[in-house]
Amino acid sequence: MAKRSSLVLICGLVLALAACGQREDLEPAAGSALPPKAYGAEAAPEAEELLEPETLAAPERSVELRRRSEERADDPFDLPPE
Repeated sequence: MAKRSSLVLICGLVLALAACGQREDLEPAAGSALPPKAYGAEAAPEAEELLEPETLAAPERSVELRRRSEERADDPFDLPPE
């Protein structure tokens, strides 16, 4: 019984630690700065702009489901091992 209560207490502490985080704006670490502006850019990017993933890094997904089975097209790269 004591093991169970200590396990519940430890899980509660872990969850409490995981939930407490900073709620402030991001700043560069002390002694460092944001990257310089790119060649040809009008201004250097802000911290929030650097955190947004590019379109290719997080593509939109198509969730179109197949309604019936379809014959697969021939794949010219599906070769047997040598």
